[in-house]
Amino acid sequence: MDQWQTVVVELRYNYRVYPTLGQQQALARAFGCARVVFNDGLRARQQAREAGLPYLTDAELSRQVTAAKLTPERAWLGEVSSVVLQQALADLNTAYRNFFTSVSGKRKGRTVAAPRFRSRKDNRQAIRFTANARFKVLDNGRLRLPKIGDVQVRWSRTLPAMPTSVTVVRDAAGRYFASFVVKTTDEPLPETDSEVGIDLGLTHFAVMSDGTKVTAPKFLRRTARKLKRLQQDLSRKQRGSRNHKKAVMNLARAHARVADTRRDWQHKLSTSIIRDNQAVYVEDLCVVGLGRTRLAKSVYDAGWSSFTSMLEYKAARYGRTFGRVNRFFPSTRMCSDCGRITDTMALNVREWVCPCGSHHDRDVNAARNIRAAGRADLNDRGAQVRPASLPAPRSEAVTHRKLAPSGV
Repeated sequence: MDQWQTVVVELRYNYRVYPTLGQQQALARAFGCARVVFNDGLRARQQAREAGLPYLTDAELSRQVTAAKLTPERAWLGEVSSVVLQQALADLNTAYRNFFTSVSGKRKGRTVAAPRFRSRKDNRQAIRFTANARFKVLDNGRLRLPKIGDVQVRWSRTLPAMPTSVTVVRDAAGRYFASFVVKTTDEPLPETDSEVGIDLGLTHFAVMSDGTKVTAPKFLRRTARKLKRLQQDLSRKQRGSRNHKKAVMNLARAHARVADTRRDWQHKLSTSIIRDNQAVYVEDLCVVGLGRTRLAKSVYDAGWSSFTSMLEYKAARYGRTFGRVNRFFPSTRMCSDCGRITDTMALNVREWVCPCGSHHDRDVNAARNIRAAGRADLNDRGAQVRPASLPAPRSEAVTHRKLAPSGV
């Protein structure tokens, strides 16, 4: 792998944490303070815009937070780490930046809406600590957080480097997680001559260009009966009652179990594909558009977007080539032998015969065409270029440490 240049990548490591009752109360205060600072900053900018005043800068909002701590109405903001409050303003700035770049057309993809106020009733709450907060992983395996305490962590794996930040998340199921972001160098795998094209589907989750078919596990469909029963149980509870909150938690835990199972399965499959193939090509599907059809539930149950994202960042980390084929490429209707493109093909047609005499399995033929198109696109771009550094997704949480303590 000498042809590759060493690349620094950002990875996120997620661990389950078990705060005590007192630490849970401290975290709840931190969640609330971060939410209030975010909402105050958003309200200040909205009022300035309505009054025709200049856009409030980040420094001005930061000074307002400092001044608010001296008032009786916001004196309790001093009970939490100041880094948590500054990171809440950083999240607000990121939301505005995404909105402005989306409106101006600089940001690709779907339109990003303007920032909205956060609610204390949101199912997910999170706070972030950067290196300035001086969080620390102790030798006994606990995570020391400013003004919260030493939190017990379940170390499922070691950290490859010192974390740059840590995000503490409370999900809808009432679980707590510490998400570390770590900067580390790539770990190229031994080269292999195998290249694969992947056609994603519903009956078969993935069909490889070599003919391998991976059956769709359908995690949500398999749990549909239990989820239906829990949803019915929730609908019978009076809103605001204690039993209603218990029913909400039971339903959230069931959905979290489905999501965790799906994520674990996709990680194992994507790692296997990256390990066995030097180049991986997939079709750039429009999941949002497919989600508006009658197949929406099955499409979201498959989780194509998360799976392709795993393939992409693992390819960048392990020195593999990853490519996306244009979604309008006629991979299904094109003969992989002669290149002839047939007319529109119904979904119930699983096998077809080309006028050249080739007999095709619909999905295997599509996977072969995706592999060929990926190769052609790579050649058109010229020399093979190593993917750039991939930022850790913001949808999870943030940060990391050097290595899990010995004995954990």
